[in-house]
Amino acid sequence: MKESCQSTGLRGVMFNAYPDSIGGCLRSQIDLLQREIFRNCFSVFYILPSLFKTDLDRGFSIQSYDLDSSLADINDLRELSKMGIRLKLDFVLNHLSVLSPQFQDLLSKGDQSKFRDFFIDWNEFWEGKGESDSRGCLVPDREYLDKLFMRKPGLPVLELPFPDGSRRFYWNTFYQEVIESPEGTGYLGQMDLNARSPEVWHFYGETLKKLKNYGAEIVRLDAFAYLHKDQGQSNFFNRPGTWEILEKLRLMAKQEDLTLLPEIHSTYGEMLHRELSTAGFMFYDFFFPGLILLALETGDTDKLLEWTEEIRKHDYKTVNMLGCHDGIPLLDLKGLIEEEQIEELFQIIQNRGGRVKNLYGPDGEKISYYQVNATFFSALGESEEKMLLARAVQLFMPGIPQIWYLDLLGGKNDTEKADREGHKEINRTDFSREKTEECLGSSLVQKQLNLIRFRNTFPAFTPDAELSVQTGTEKNQLTFQWKKGDCTARLDADFLTFDFRIHWTENEKEQELIL
Repeated sequence: MKESCQSTGLRGVMFNAYPDSIGGCLRSQIDLLQREIFRNCFSVFYILPSLFKTDLDRGFSIQSYDLDSSLADINDLRELSKMGIRLKLDFVLNHLSVLSPQFQDLLSKGDQSKFRDFFIDWNEFWEGKGESDSRGCLVPDREYLDKLFMRKPGLPVLELPFPDGSRRFYWNTFYQEVIESPEGTGYLGQMDLNARSPEVWHFYGETLKKLKNYGAEIVRLDAFAYLHKDQGQSNFFNRPGTWEILEKLRLMAKQEDLTLLPEIHSTYGEMLHRELSTAGFMFYDFFFPGLILLALETGDTDKLLEWTEEIRKHDYKTVNMLGCHDGIPLLDLKGLIEEEQIEELFQIIQNRGGRVKNLYGPDGEKISYYQVNATFFSALGESEEKMLLARAVQLFMPGIPQIWYLDLLGGKNDTEKADREGHKEINRTDFSREKTEECLGSSLVQKQLNLIRFRNTFPAFTPDAELSVQTGTEKNQLTFQWKKGDCTARLDADFLTFDFRIHWTENEKEQELIL
């Protein structure tokens, strides 16, 4: 039976940040959200997983789901609940850190470890399906290798020493580091889990209980599409295996009264978003950021209108955003807009200082762009007019609006941090309390907060309200109107002049929202 956001009571606006994004710890952000300027702005807080004990990839290489006491404690999370702010947390399904207790037990005990099958021995997985290279790593036959979806150059393995003196190769889809020092060789990496292992499923159940105990109501499933692996498939959203995993997880989450939000990047043309919706899941609207950029840069709203109508027609339950921790998704738009338009958007953002990440083939060759990394404000040429219009449209779109802290604070590309720590860090600047105070004084921030507060509190914005969207006299004009009972909220937007107005009606009295 298809579930809906309404049935789970999910609504309102979601704040999104790392636990140390503002002021160095979660407590500082709670203090911020308790201030008058933020009153009634946010109903949900999505805290990224560096909240837990992690060591790589800014939180997504998890050692354990215990809280990092240097950043937060259980009292902080309970304080959010007292404020009426619900909690969304990450569950990284595909992998755990090399430094997790499970992998460390495997490294110390080898084949005698209870976690022998918890992770994926690459050579065992591909036994009989390839030939060993000079290192002893099995290279799958071309018929298998060509189908694999790769996130980095070369084979997705990390070579590690075992107690019997052998070198073993374990599946490692994402990041890894090999650290040489006078004390010896150290390893960091996100080691893929074996979804066929009963121990893994026991771990999943215990983790869901832990997240529930922290107060989570929404659990974002990170990297779930890579979890199911089989010979002869791409090992990205394998069917039917991925669906079987999702259904098993949903039943487990239901026991804890948790709502799952699968996170996946795929092209529009693959229609995975529709499959997720048909199966009863919310999904991230990764099409909206590129579509709003296209409309703002060209004045053409046709594709934005087309996508909005599809959401309404199929009753998709979405979470939308402008920027986020993980870049601006543009390749997702393939099949929805022309590839030349996607390329033009890539170039616009790069010309404004953005950084690009690529996808690779099995032989290490670049096959396409993957992400462009920039703050959304910088992607818009640091135009306050464009930023405010983008925010207004986001807040009038169907779905739950998720607000990246750096977008809210008018953050600009942090090229120094990107040069020092990697391309993604261009959009992950940590703000001190002093820097935050400076930003809060800007009209850009104050106007965004007024828009957010209106979206979060006005009674027309509910899952069962009626939404209509139509063009104006010109294709550069759109009108969004939400209506419930005698309450209406209307946004009139012009994508050439970047002017917009919001009118609202309640108890037969119409007023304009003054920012």
